[in-house]
Amino acid sequence: MKMKRFLISTLVLLTTGWSLAATSGEDGSRLWLRLDNVKTTSAITGVKGTAMTELQTYWQGGPVVLKRQKGIAKDGYTIKSQDGKTVIAATNDAGLLYGAYHLLRLQQTGESCDGLDITEKPFYDLRILNHWDNPNGTVERGFAGHSIFVNPDPERMKMYARANASIGINGTVLNNVNAKPEALSTESLEKAKAIADQLRPYGIRVYLSINFASPIKVGGLETADPLNADLVRWWKDKVNEIYKMIPDFGGFLVKANSEGEPGPQDFGRTHADGANMLAGVLKPHKGIVMWRAFVYAPQSPDRANQACLEFMPLDGQFADNVIIQIKNGPVDFQPREPYSPLFTSMQKTQMMVEFQITQEYLGAANHLVYLAPMWQEFFSFVKPGSLRAMAGVANIGDNTNWCGHHFAQANWYAFGRLAWNPTMKSEDIAYEWLRQTFAPLLSSKSLTSPTNLSSARYPAVYGYPWGVIIDMMLSSREACVDYMMPLGIHHIFAGTHHYGPEPWYAPRGVRADWTPPYYHKADSIGLGFDRTLTGSANVKQYPDELCRLYNDINTCPENLLAWFHHVPWDHKMKSGRTFWDELCHKYDDGVREARRFLTIWDAMQPYIDSQRFEEVQHKLRIQARDAEWWRDACLLYFQTFSNRPIPSDMEHPVHNLDEMMKFRIPITMYENPESGYTK
Repeated sequence: MKMKRFLISTLVLLTTGWSLAATSGEDGSRLWLRLDNVKTTSAITGVKGTAMTELQTYWQGGPVVLKRQKGIAKDGYTIKSQDGKTVIAATNDAGLLYGAYHLLRLQQTGESCDGLDITEKPFYDLRILNHWDNPNGTVERGFAGHSIFVNPDPERMKMYARANASIGINGTVLNNVNAKPEALSTESLEKAKAIADQLRPYGIRVYLSINFASPIKVGGLETADPLNADLVRWWKDKVNEIYKMIPDFGGFLVKANSEGEPGPQDFGRTHADGANMLAGVLKPHKGIVMWRAFVYAPQSPDRANQACLEFMPLDGQFADNVIIQIKNGPVDFQPREPYSPLFTSMQKTQMMVEFQITQEYLGAANHLVYLAPMWQEFFSFVKPGSLRAMAGVANIGDNTNWCGHHFAQANWYAFGRLAWNPTMKSEDIAYEWLRQTFAPLLSSKSLTSPTNLSSARYPAVYGYPWGVIIDMMLSSREACVDYMMPLGIHHIFAGTHHYGPEPWYAPRGVRADWTPPYYHKADSIGLGFDRTLTGSANVKQYPDELCRLYNDINTCPENLLAWFHHVPWDHKMKSGRTFWDELCHKYDDGVREARRFLTIWDAMQPYIDSQRFEEVQHKLRIQARDAEWWRDACLLYFQTFSNRPIPSDMEHPVHNLDEMMKFRIPITMYENPESGYTK
């Protein structure tokens, strides 16, 4: 009966989450740009353009001068207080626009706009969102409705452009990496041109994902061999057609020879052959090729090894307008992974990191998981200067609040801010976003914290209530790891979606690396994937110092232990517990944290508008119940291998394994039913 009540309550929450009655006008549609249209009476003079328009509409301070000035980095700007005026200077219109948004951000967050002496420049020239949008309007791994690019609403597109420009994003890939050949049809290109025209005033260039076999499907050719002269001619003509329509077109994103997508290997050629052919036809137009390194073969004994095996022999062979786009981890956007070893292995090739803003493996749009700490963890291993660019898989749809969860907006915001400056602190980004998104509702830094929230763990420098919400955000990723896959466990999601747990999923006929047992390898001895020198040797792909660190079970970081080792159940952890007991406690810690987030948010009710408070509270209840589902399913399943008791000093699972193994959640019930998610 307990299990039945749990399932009923979960299904009720999941199916009613998108029909909460609005009790106020705060629906999240304005994102962090909750600026009042004041049509300032202050003089805004100088260079005319979008920057001037934004300031004329929203600036509440004194006179502002916009001017062009040599010697400032591309897209960079200065803001200085001079003779009773604020002077924004830049070499180009984009820099002036970014400077204008910086000034408006200071105004919106309540910072002083006097005595300014600011110099800013972006760390990366290319700061790009990847939209996995399909021609029919569905969004792959989308949890916030349909595509905003199919029959785009002009006002919606303007808001999208403003939001991106306000955080420095300057590129948009309009369509899914699993691209349809029809994306290059003249009809589709005309639609792309219309979008490009709307985004251009905000400094945003458009890019397209392409299907490598497009010349066959669209052009009627018999081959897509990149060394075939007829094929090169076809691509040259197609690229010329694109640039006649979109003179500032950015280039192509390519997923090739991965998960069944066509590529140069189908014709006996290499990734370099395919990428360089496209680079050659784009180069006269100053376009680029972003060639994804997400490749793996079904027969590979370790999927984590595949990218290095395919791309390292090609290091140094790519054209100078090719950038290899590499996922942050070696498998697939897991809640925690080590960084992809390609980032430190390739020395002669331009690289860019691909993060996932949408929460494919982190609770979709139901879980509050702030991703800036995860991305900063990546940068603690991979030097930002070793990369050419940053890309993020967008979490944007046509839902009113854009991202499906009000706090998911923070990940879009954080991506842009980190692409501008990857050294920014996660807590500072969170504070910026909160002050803009929820102010003036959270208008005081001196309110008294309730006794049950007065723990010193939250950043006191931000005061109350800001500090406790920031603590919740900063803690959320680690909590998610704990209640889903702690201690290096990975990819144990349900077989038909990436939402709930199914560590037992291994039906006949499904390739091994699409099943959880391939990754967790639980048996009577222990748990985890042996990637040591005597296992798959994945550790050898890392620098010598990390190789030695990861290869030794006694020095391997415990948060990656089961990633690199098949860990015996009785292995002694730093806490003094056995690995089994530590695993149990980690899962339980995650559940307790998810419940704590709900307690924190409940205390915020006096300060948050009723609609957004109730909608976030509703999602946090789902998250707390999901955390319990994850803990119980995983521990009860792994216990069948460990044959050890659940520790007595923690909360025990409240469900039975056989009931949990029978539970199936329809895909449309864990996300917005209108999102059109497909697997």
